[in-house]
Amino acid sequence: MQFSKFSIIIDCKEIIMEKQNQPDLEKQGQPTRALTKRLQQKLDYVTTVRQAITAGDDRLIYELIDGDHYHQALLNEEPDPTRNAQVDLITDVYPAISHYLSTKLIDYLAHEYPFFYYEETQLGEFQIYFGNWWDRRRFGKLNVLKVAFEFSSEEYNKLQKTFELAPAHKRFNTDRIQQISAGSDQLQKLIDAQSDRDAQKEELRQQLKENGQRNSLFDSGRIKEERQQIIDQLTKLADEDEQANNAHATMKDNEAKILTLSKEDTILAYEKQAIENAFKSFENFNERNRSLYVDYLTTLIGKAQVAADGE
Repeated sequence: MQFSKFSIIIDCKEIIMEKQNQPDLEKQGQPTRALTKRLQQKLDYVTTVRQAITAGDDRLIYELIDGDHYHQALLNEEPDPTRNAQVDLITDVYPAISHYLSTKLIDYLAHEYPFFYYEETQLGEFQIYFGNWWDRRRFGKLNVLKVAFEFSSEEYNKLQKTFELAPAHKRFNTDRIQQISAGSDQLQKLIDAQSDRDAQKEELRQQLKENGQRNSLFDSGRIKEERQQIIDQLTKLADEDEQANNAHATMKDNEAKILTLSKEDTILAYEKQAIENAFKSFENFNERNRSLYVDYLTTLIGKAQVAADGE
């Protein structure tokens, strides 16, 4: 069979066009390899987390859930957000991870902070209670994943003020109790002065009667002024009578308030003593709180090293 030059040219063009329409497998393979690499990295990350939990390697778990903080705090390295690129894969199981990590952490804290007690109110969330005594205070939360205390600002500030007032031999509620006590003392004076007020009222009523009997065209202004002064004094005495009538109930309320404030001062005194027994000072307590993450992770590293040396 013979082919013309024209037919050969057409066939060549068709072959070229067919090749152009076919995908470039080499170019297509590049994003595919990148995708599979990223997927493998994710699988490796989740697998490593699972293996760390299975092996009881809490230190590695802390590094995996927040590698950037770990490297900054323990290795003094610069921030690098890419260290946490995969953490979103496990955020939905953070409560369960927190629950798991809490066992060793709370054992550690029981030794370092013997006055703190913990209650898991829901999976992975822990409330802090100060002391095991009567009417103890809820002091905040324990963030297991960050190895950090999240104290109630209100309760913490009360304790801080207690330490600040101690050199002056005052308690947190000393001024408030003195103020309430002074109010009760004033009410008692009103009760005791009832007979004196009755005598004053009788005398003022007599003056008011005499004032009404005076009728002078030239002194009318002065007479009205005197009358108003007498009325004002009677009004004041009537107000004091009313306060005296309600004094017993108010004084009873004041006693209850003072009792509540005194109880709070007692609890704060227990807390102050507990901190001084463990840390010597409030400043040392705060400093230890700030270094808690590093201290705990360093302990885990040390235990892992001891275990490795013993094998």
